Amino acid sequence: MSRSKVLRDHVRAHAENRPGVYRMLGPGGEVLYVGKSVRLRTRLLSYFRAARGEKAAEIIGHTHRIEWDHTPNEFAALLTELRQIKRWRPLYNVEHKRDRQFCFIKVTRAAAPRLLVVGDVAGDGALYFGPFRGRTRVREAVRELSDLLELRDCRASTPVRFADQLEFFEEGDSPLCYRGEIGRCLAPCSRGCTQAEYLERIDLACRFLEGDADHPIAILRSRMNEAAARLHFEYAATLRDRIERLTALQRELIGLRGTRPDRALLYPVPGHDDDDRVYLIRGGTVQAEFPWPPRPEERARSLARLREAVRHPPAASLRVQPHQAAEILLIARWFRLRPDEWARVVSPETFLEPEAFLEGRRSA
Repeated sequence: MSRSKVLRDHVRAHAENRPGVYRMLGPGGEVLYVGKSVRLRTRLLSYFRAARGEKAAEIIGHTHRIEWDHTPNEFAALLTELRQIKRWRPLYNVEHKRDRQFCFIKVTRAAAPRLLVVGDVAGDGALYFGPFRGRTRVREAVRELSDLLELRDCRASTPVRFADQLEFFEEGDSPLCYRGEIGRCLAPCSRGCTQAEYLERIDLACRFLEGDADHPIAILRSRMNEAAARLHFEYAATLRDRIERLTALQRELIGLRGTRPDRALLYPVPGHDDDDRVYLIRGGTVQAEFPWPPRPEERARSLARLREAVRHPPAASLRVQPHQAAEILLIARWFRLRPDEWARVVSPETFLEPEAFLEGRRSA
């Protein structure tokens, strides 16, 4: 009997048509491919019908064993698939689909860091904030923030020469860009500031992006009031527009990460065979998952664990770690494409009422 027929018979005998995640394994047990499906059995059997030359046929031709895990719902399958791809980096999985509607703000790792707008989060030691929607608008806001705090936006290869940096040979101290000449940059390229002064401005930018520092906006508001007092209304209006753009940037960051980073959101999901679950979402990622069984005594135990998790959140931060970025984008895309699912999301205060979840199920 061929290996393909043995695998197909195994799937027919044991796989169920319910949500799940599957793994195709090679001769040494290495994971070749990870996939997910709402109807797991049907999806796996489709591999054996694939025509020669198709990717599915190539995968099954190298597969020696198929493993799978049934999940309570499609959302669980989606999360599990992502985490297993990140864990095993299978040969036949391309990089997990990225939602190009979103971007991140990167604070580079350098002697004089810069603020950049990027599409991915890399493990390069830099700081990342996001995700944001609307790359053009985010670029404009980052330019405003860089101008206000006088941060450099030149190329990474531009040499840095701080005011407190000793040099054997003296060189000219003229700024290397127009922004430095007109006072829109601290000009660390030409001894315009010390490294400590520059890093203090970077810290202000990071605190602003964290949502806990209004100092940049306070500077603009002070300048706006001063311009209005001097009857420079056109300049005051320009400053007012800059304040609005920076405030919108701050709101966008908090909004796209699920309100404030310390704010919990609960996502109740009915499951296969009444295997209902409640997902605790904080900071744009799933922090914990709780079963929601039909029996009152079992549900009471889950409710106690859920209340404990809500009351004792981890340290809040809007900074994005490389391992979090893909999940943040995945969850954001899930709810953006499924507004009916977003309608299920509730605050802990609403959900922890005894009948809240059952009412949500009946109205779904």
